[in-house]
Amino acid sequence: MKPVYMDNNATTQVAPEVLEAMLPYFHELYGNPSSMHSFGGQVMKQVRKARGQVATLLGASPEEIIFTSCGSESDNAAIRSTLASYPDKKHIVTSRVEHPAVRALCAHLATHGYRVTELPVDSEGRLDMEQYKRALTPDTAIVSLMWANNETGVIFPIQKAAEMARERQIIFHTDAVQTVGKIPLNLADTPIDMLSLSGHKLHAPKGIGVLYLRKGTKFSPFLIGGHQERGRRGGTEATPSIIGLGVAAELAQKRMDLENTFVKGLRDRLENTILKTVSNTKVNGDRDNRLPNTANISFEFVEGEGILLMMDEFGICASSGSACTSGSLQPSHVLRAMGIPFTMAHGSIRFSLSVYNTDEEIDFVIEKLPPIIDTLRSMSPYWKTGAQFCREA
Repeated sequence: MKPVYMDNNATTQVAPEVLEAMLPYFHELYGNPSSMHSFGGQVMKQVRKARGQVATLLGASPEEIIFTSCGSESDNAAIRSTLASYPDKKHIVTSRVEHPAVRALCAHLATHGYRVTELPVDSEGRLDMEQYKRALTPDTAIVSLMWANNETGVIFPIQKAAEMARERQIIFHTDAVQTVGKIPLNLADTPIDMLSLSGHKLHAPKGIGVLYLRKGTKFSPFLIGGHQERGRRGGTEATPSIIGLGVAAELAQKRMDLENTFVKGLRDRLENTILKTVSNTKVNGDRDNRLPNTANISFEFVEGEGILLMMDEFGICASSGSACTSGSLQPSHVLRAMGIPFTMAHGSIRFSLSVYNTDEEIDFVIEKLPPIIDTLRSMSPYWKTGAQFCREA
């Protein structure tokens, strides 16, 4: 059974064009790109090409692109580098809805003498910019805010936030792992100092990422070793993955309109039909200001884990907004930060689409999901009393 894959914010399939471009560099063209001989030199030419392809997608210069192993490494490198470069500053500003790559690191740093401010969000997942402004102090070393949330797709006002940080001479970093390839970016026109991306979120392989580092920004290497990446990240270049990421970046540039028309249309049809056909449902997040591929929907009085398991029987792949699958009974930290009621947050499902999804797949999910919810609610001791309470209220 071919899966109906709607979990693209978790990972994406490698595009056929990307795979084809990578294959020769596993066997035929296996030279080390840092070697002096021409066999390695021809590989380095392709690494340079990939660097340019990524830079074009971001609206940056090739020399501002540092290849890493993943988005998490890029996040860690950005934050740790800034703290090392400004040792007298001990304050970090971030949000309560960040990816664990940022949030867990900040929690770790808080046990080592750093002060961390986690900005709250409102019920739609939006930042209070006045509160953000008040959080910035002379002691603030870095602001790290995601460009778009991985669970809800809500887009933060990163341009404005970066401008406010720049006015106070504070380094600004954004985790744009979910954003790159979905909405147009032009970093040359922003005051963003550092940006993280991950290849496997835009149809490149796992194990390759990028840290954008604006020219002139102080940088202390996170991974120290050889002279690779102009001395900013040691380690032999992951040549096939770098070349694959370059091709994926070029494809993403070409498909940007498709993301915001075709993919968005699929998402909206799925979402609107579910809201019409299944009672006691809610879309989580700002519906007017979010990524075009992401729908986070809560089904009241059922558990997200149960929905996922029953959808999986039909080959439908999605994610739960609840952390049940990791052994926790608590809903996700993102939905908790938004103040979503427990009876809603515990039954949240994230559908995240890509250009490889089809109208037929949307039809299939629309057909199978309502009976799944009905079945689960019929087994729930809270459904009858809870739904009655909601109607009376």
